[in-house]
Amino acid sequence: MFSNEIARIRKLGLQGLLFQALNLLTVVSSGLMMWKGLCLFTNSESPIVVVLSGSMEPAFYRGDILFLTNPAEVPYEIGDITIYKIPGQNIPIVHRVIESHITNTTQFLLTKGDNNPGDDITLYNGIEWIEREHIIGKVKGFLPYIGYVTIAMNDFPQLKYALLGCVGLVMLIQQEN
Repeated sequence: MFSNEIARIRKLGLQGLLFQALNLLTVVSSGLMMWKGLCLFTNSESPIVVVLSGSMEPAFYRGDILFLTNPAEVPYEIGDITIYKIPGQNIPIVHRVIESHITNTTQFLLTKGDNNPGDDITLYNGIEWIEREHIIGKVKGFLPYIGYVTIAMNDFPQLKYALLGCVGLVMLIQQEN
């Protein structure tokens, strides 16, 4: 089944294998540089997130990919959909701003999921308001359902490793013309 590929790998030799490994590292590092550049451009630690729950339905559904920006000097307004992360929690939360208070230079926000009965105070872990330091970004656009790939890889880690293995194998056995 893989006899042709194994013969091709043997034909490449050590230098050819190292060259293919270098190509793979180039692709990976290019992706990381593009991600960091996007982080700088949007002023957000995570410019792209996937909706993991149904708390924002019908605005966004589970599996939607959201594109974020975090303008430095622009205050958040009531109705903005923000993504925030509370200290001690790992997963960012996508909810809408329902109240905003500005004192001196600090803006305090209260959020709520469109599909939730009440506000998010219980999610804040003792914090009364969300501050700018908790916010990852504001939604500027989305792609529906594309994020299900990410959800599947998180729910089934074996799928993630199989996909990475296949990509690595393809990179190693591809021929340079």
